Amino acid sequence: MNPTDITIQPTSNDAIIKFEANRFITQHNSYEFNNIDEATNSPLAQQLFYLPFVKKVYIASNFVAIERYNIVEWADVQDEVAEQIKAYLNSDAPVIKEEASKPKNAVTVYAESTPNPSVLKFVCNKALVGQICEFSSIDEAKVSPIASELFQFPFVKSVFMDKNYISITKYDVAEWEDITVQLREFIKTYVEDGKPILSQPISQQKDLKEKKAETQFETLDDTSKNIVNILEEYVKPAVASDGGNIEFISFDEQSKKVEVLLQGACSGCPSSTFTLKNGIENMLKEMLNDQNISVSAING
Repeated sequence: MNPTDITIQPTSNDAIIKFEANRFITQHNSYEFNNIDEATNSPLAQQLFYLPFVKKVYIASNFVAIERYNIVEWADVQDEVAEQIKAYLNSDAPVIKEEASKPKNAVTVYAESTPNPSVLKFVCNKALVGQICEFSSIDEAKVSPIASELFQFPFVKSVFMDKNYISITKYDVAEWEDITVQLREFIKTYVEDGKPILSQPISQQKDLKEKKAETQFETLDDTSKNIVNILEEYVKPAVASDGGNIEFISFDEQSKKVEVLLQGACSGCPSSTFTLKNGIENMLKEMLNDQNISVSAING
């Protein structure tokens, strides 16, 4: 196993600083300790409370956050604290005694229909991923343990994940009324057990996605930037509510053709062509004041 490393991350509160690890340190649960007595189920938190300036300790899936008393400044002690946390994590000592600290809030998962009859959306009451993920085969799903296990079901054709839901596309060999409960219970149990959804912590996923999107956006021409902004503000929220996603691919100034990528429930949906032509295309024509614009889609 690669050694654990710690990155120091400031927060909006000057008294609180985050020590972010390059791996998961809990089973995707979060804990808050106000004193050493409350930290009986966390040997790491107890050790940190022996530092006289530690007021509160927060432990989440891939970081430890500490709130300090005003007797010190973080600039004077943060490096030593980071080394102490790093040494502890590399000792393989338990961070949290998870069995004794199971969260009180149970995981709930409910199934929601989508405009695509081949796709069902399973919505969870907690965050699952920090980036959009789509897998069309078990080979593509190597970075997602839960998707890899879902592909073990013979009727699962593809898996799409975003924020707090998983959209599953089925083969025609099964009907939803026969498999919905089985899939819902599998996802619920998997999340409750604290198993990883992706191989990277959510915070790292978000950072990578946002940096990539910003870099790509800055290279676009002005019209393309306007199209991206329209899709993000007006189209994407509605598409996401149906268990899918839409992404800008390109805009050709000569032909006035816009290409978009449809993912999740939108991919292969019988109503997607109607939505593109009568919804998105008309919206772009009106908002960009250009009646020559056309929209075509690539299915993910």
